[in-house]
Formats: sequence, C-alpha cells, structure tokens
Amino acid sequence: MELISSVLCFDGKQERYKHWSNSNNCEMTFSVYLPAQINDQNKAPVLYWLSGLTCTDENFVQKAGAQRCASELGIIVVAPDTSPRGEEVADDPNGDWDFGLGAGFYVNATQLPWSKHYHMFDYVTEELPVIIEQNFPSNGKASISGHSMGGHGALVCALSKPEKYNSISAFAPIVNPTQCPWGKKAFSAYLGDEEQAWQAYDTCELLKKNKSILPTLIHQGLEDGFLQDQLLIDNLQKTVEQLDIQAVDVHLNEGYDHSYFFIASFIEQHLRFHAKYLK
Repeated sequence: MELISSVLCFDGKQERYKHWSNSNNCEMTFSVYLPAQINDQNKAPVLYWLSGLTCTDENFVQKAGAQRCASELGIIVVAPDTSPRGEEVADDPNGDWDFGLGAGFYVNATQLPWSKHYHMFDYVTEELPVIIEQNFPSNGKASISGHSMGGHGALVCALSKPEKYNSISAFAPIVNPTQCPWGKKAFSAYLGDEEQAWQAYDTCELLKKNKSILPTLIHQGLEDGFLQDQLLIDNLQKTVEQLDIQAVDVHLNEGYDHSYFFIASFIEQHLRFHAKYLK
C-alpha cells in the first residue's frame, strides 16, 4: 500500500491509501479513519461504508461528519472507491454518470469489457477486509453501511455473506435494482441479458431467498427525487412484511432529500446502531 494522505481529525487519523487490487485488476484507493485510542494492543471493530453513484472514497469522509462519533465509539471506518479506475478500465461510451466509472454497483461483472476490471463485490467482501485486517488494528468484527448505490451494495454484501458482518445500515438504498432504470442499465451490461443472474444482487430477491437478514437500519428521505422511480423502498417494506422479517427498521424522514445533508443528519444514529452489535 501507498499512503496518499494523513490528517488529524478528532485526535484520530483520517488516512487515504492506494494499492493494487487483484480483484479489479487495477489500482484502487480507500480511506480509513483510525480513532486515537486504538493500537495493536487495543484493537477495534470496522465499519465499511459504500458510497453512491459518481462518488469516490472521499465524499463520505469529507461530507458526512462521521469522525467525531467514530472517535468516541472507537470504530474504524473504511470507505472504498465506488468502482475500478484507470486508463485501461472501461467506462460508459456515452459518458453517462450512472454507469461505468463511479458506478460499479458492487457486482462481479461477467460480460466483456466490464469483466476485466469490475469485480467490486469480491473487492468489498474479500480483498479489502484482508488488507484492513493485515495492516490496521482491527479486532475482526465488522459491519457495513452505505448510501444509494452503496446502500444497495451494503445490503447485498451482507445478505450474500452474513458471516462476515454483525449489522447493516443504509441511507436511501436502491433495494430492488432489477426493477428500476439504474439497475436494469447496469445489470444488463455487467451481467448480461439473463435476468435470473441479476437476482443475486437484488435486496428484495435475496430476502425472498434467505428469509432472514442481520439487524438492519435504513433511513429514507421523503423529498428524495429518486424515491419513486429508482429506490423503490415500498418494495422492500412489502417484502419484509410478507416474510414477517423483524430485523429491518425503516425510518421515513419527512423533508429530507438524497444529499449528504441527509446523511450528516442521521449518521450518528447509524454509528451508534452498529456499535451495539460490534461490542
């Protein structure tokens, strides 16, 4: 790994690294917040944060204001980039913002040219955790959270590999991507036209298959411009109700939109929620 930057924040260190990723076959970046009280003798749990469309690892770090509470609770916060990047990495030929670079959707692509690099599911669930455990004072406990596309990623990663996480949370997640324009566009390119393959990355479909989920906290703003067409939180609520799943706590917040102002307003609740399960 190569250290890109390190700054003091609430007496802890907010750091950024780059490294070669075998999963994505390119160089990747991630940010990590290290509370002051942790060290090799006093290790801490990890919260992985997955960001949304167009974001990098820096959006959450700079806008959410999570460091103060993470410092108090003694939680390491790791934020990876949202896609592979580099001159050799394929991008949307039309230059659209909702696909390609910055829009990896946390899937393992099976279709060329995307399958050469776009393996964000393996990167988040397998490769990055090994890097964190080998290079930082992690105690082996982890939870996962995210926003929008990253909320989708957090839910899918934990539903697919529940043994790796203690809890899940999400802000304005894309919960039924097989049924929304963002998901259909990304999945048809990354995964091909066989829609059955898409279901492995759809929260609603995974819930129907698993019939259970780790403790989950979701916040959704009701003034979110993407709510009706893309996020489809109603579909998740119906699925949870039909399956009588008690572990999902959905908060619908009047007046809040899709922005980081929304995330900053409730991030402390999410950190304290995870802290209960990371003890």
